[in-house]
Amino acid sequence: MTAPHRARPDTAQAGAVRSETVETVAAAEVAEPPTAAETVEPATAAETVEPATAAEVAEILRSTTGTVVPVGGGTKTGWAAPATSCDLLLRTAGLGRVVEYAPGDLVVVAEAGVPLADLQRQLAEHGQTLALDPPEAGATLGGIVSANASGPRRLRYGTARDLLIGVTVALADGTLARSGGKVVKNVAGYDLGKLYTGAHGGLGVLVSTTWRLHPLPPVTGAVTVPVQDSAEAGRYAALLARSTLTPTAVELNWSSRAGELTVLFESSAASVRAQSRAAIALLGAGAHADEVPGWFGARPTGGLVLRLAHEPFALPRVLDALPDGASGTASACTGVAYMAVPTDTDLAALRASIAPYDGSAVVIAADDARAALDHWGPVADSFDLMTRVKDRFDPERRLSPGRLLGGL
Repeated sequence: MTAPHRARPDTAQAGAVRSETVETVAAAEVAEPPTAAETVEPATAAETVEPATAAEVAEILRSTTGTVVPVGGGTKTGWAAPATSCDLLLRTAGLGRVVEYAPGDLVVVAEAGVPLADLQRQLAEHGQTLALDPPEAGATLGGIVSANASGPRRLRYGTARDLLIGVTVALADGTLARSGGKVVKNVAGYDLGKLYTGAHGGLGVLVSTTWRLHPLPPVTGAVTVPVQDSAEAGRYAALLARSTLTPTAVELNWSSRAGELTVLFESSAASVRAQSRAAIALLGAGAHADEVPGWFGARPTGGLVLRLAHEPFALPRVLDALPDGASGTASACTGVAYMAVPTDTDLAALRASIAPYDGSAVVIAADDARAALDHWGPVADSFDLMTRVKDRFDPERRLSPGRLLGGL
C-alpha cells in the first residue's frame, strides 16, 4: 500500500490540485500490506488519498473513474456490507477543522474528519455538548453520520438525524452540494442531511456538518435494578416509558438470559436526586442509586455482532428470540440493541422471528469472513425507491459499491 496522500491545504491553483490528484490516483501501487482502516472487505484499496479541503474532495471525485470508498476514523467499516470494489480509499481525516462555533446560538459547523471526542472537549469549555455518544474511540463526525451511529442518550436527544441541521456533500460527479443551514428551525428545501445519514458513503462524500447543541448537564445520576428474565426487562421498560420521569437513557445489560437495567438521569442536582428516588420507588425491590456502570453504552465484541431494531414494546420477545449465549446491551425504551451471538446463529430464522415486531438484525462485526453472510437481511418494500435514489446520486455505481441494502 502506498503511503496515504494528504493533499496540501495551501495549494494555490486548482490546476495544481488536479495534477497532484490525478497523479496520485493513477499510481495505484500496493507497496506494503494495507492497514485495517485501508481495507474494506473483501476489496483492498489500490490507492489511498487524504484530501484536506472540500474542493480537493470534489476534484478527486471529478478526476477519478474507478470505484471510491470514503472512510472516516475507520471505526465502523464493518457496519455496512463489504465493498465489492475499492480502487480508491478516500480518507476524510484531513478535513479536521471546526469551521464556526457560535455558543450563543447553540450551533457548530465542523468538517467531516473532526473526531467527536475533540469537538466535545471544545464545546465543554463553553458548557455545551453535541448530544451524541457512540462509544467507538476515534469516531469522526462524518463517519458517525454515514453509519447513523448513536449511543444510550438517543432516548432523550435522538440520533444524528435529529441533531444534524446542515451538510455539505461532494457528489459522485464532483459537485459540492449544500443543504440546511445554521438555524435550528431551518426548514427550507430538501433535507439532504437525513438522506446521507446511514448512507455509508454510497451517495456522496460528507465534507462538512452543522449541528444543534445542548447545554452540558451539571449533574449525572444512575439507578440500577437487577433483571431476572426478559419479561421483567419488558415490565421495567414499560413502567419507565409510561412514567413522568425524564431519563436521558435506559440501558439493559444482557447475558445468560438475565441482566441489569440502568436508568440515567442528567439535570440539576435537585432534579437528579428527586428523579432517582422516584425511579427506585417505581422499580421496586433491588433498585438502588449507584455509579454509572462500566458496561453502560459499550458495544459487545467477538464472534458475530448484530444491531437489532424493533418496536420498543416487543423487547421481551426479541430477547427471547436470541440464541443461547447471546450477550450485549439494549436501549430498553427505544428498540435498539447491540448483541453478540454465536457464529453459527441462523440469521434467517432470527430475522423471521422478530419481523412481526418491525424487527431487523444487521451484522456490524464478524470474526469470520463477512462476505459469506447476509449482512442486511431481506430488502425493504422501499427498495425500488432506494434504487432510484442511488441511480440519481451515483448513476455509475462508483461510490461504496455493494455496501448498501440489496447490493446497491
